Amino acid sequence: MRFGYCERLDAGFWAEPFNAVTNAAFLVAALAALLLWRRAGGRDPLVLVLILLVFAIGIGSFLFHTMPNGWTVMADVVPIQLFAFGYFAFALRRYFGASALVTAAGTLAFFGLALALSWTGRAFLPAPASGSAGYAAFVLGLFGMAAALPCRPAVSLQKKLLIFAGVAFAISLTMRSIDFAVCAGLPFGTHWLWHLLNALVLYWLLRAAILSEPALRRRAGA
Repeated sequence: MRFGYCERLDAGFWAEPFNAVTNAAFLVAALAALLLWRRAGGRDPLVLVLILLVFAIGIGSFLFHTMPNGWTVMADVVPIQLFAFGYFAFALRRYFGASALVTAAGTLAFFGLALALSWTGRAFLPAPASGSAGYAAFVLGLFGMAAALPCRPAVSLQKKLLIFAGVAFAISLTMRSIDFAVCAGLPFGTHWLWHLLNALVLYWLLRAAILSEPALRRRAGA
């Protein structure tokens, strides 16, 4: 009998060792970003909030993969959602210079897209893969923002990092979706790869955010 993930065979605390331990990658990503943020001057509170959310993602996911229940589901899901939609709003403001109204409307539309894809996935996809459908919006969001950014030196780094993050997240989402499908050949499944790849995605996104402030100052002074 499987309990939600290929790796979990019982209700024990360490029944998902790979899925639990690989959450340390989120903490490493957050710590690396925090050090980069401090070296960059540490003057951007919005980026600091994003970094703290990555710490929360690692802790919440660890709790869920060791003690799966109602409150740990929330500890797992809420920081992820806050980071995803918070970063989208941040990118609209910081990378594109959108107004507060456009940022709010765009983020709300993005949230609606994620909900629509989630509902569609639950209606048409088999149970093991249906839970990944909503995350497809984030793949579209990353590639969409990268495509929309102009090819100018001031945002060239952000454009590259968004593309890297989009490719890595697409692979990561695939690993999440096939977790049960590969159980027969891979007893530990592939969900743990979702953690490792997502830690890399989040670090690249944080790096883009941290380095965006100097880029904007250089552009403003040009």
